[in-house]
Amino acid sequence: MKTAALLGGLAVALTACSAASPTGQSASVQVIDVAGPGHVLGDAQGLALYIYVPDNRGASVCYSACASAWPPLVLPPGQRESRAERGVEKRLLGTTRRADGALQVTYDGWPLYLYIGDSRGDVTGQGLDMGTWYLMSPTGTIVKTPVAPGRG
Repeated sequence: MKTAALLGGLAVALTACSAASPTGQSASVQVIDVAGPGHVLGDAQGLALYIYVPDNRGASVCYSACASAWPPLVLPPGQRESRAERGVEKRLLGTTRRADGALQVTYDGWPLYLYIGDSRGDVTGQGLDMGTWYLMSPTGTIVKTPVAPGRG
């Protein structure tokens, strides 16, 4: 039973990683609407994007097991900037270099991440790990609105 759960979790992690940097496409950020918090940032596939409070508007400190559960939104090799889609303020988009050399997308200085527990429209990572993971609004404000149990 544990092996099946582990393999299922690995499949979700690999799917999230591939969503974070699709081959041949530039990483883009768009505004999505989710139950509870409302308008927040999402990736090109409509998955919610999160910030990690310990990053403190700087370089990512999420590596190893952290990055397995929270894959960073990174640019594909050769891309230098992400695309601002509908509702996203291009002036707030940027990048930070990760330890492996990859460029991670930032918004208002905050590195952006996906959560492997989410599907499109979910925000199950909101407030996790004692309030260290939060959604980001299109204005660059951290969204701390809690998600009701069974929602998101």
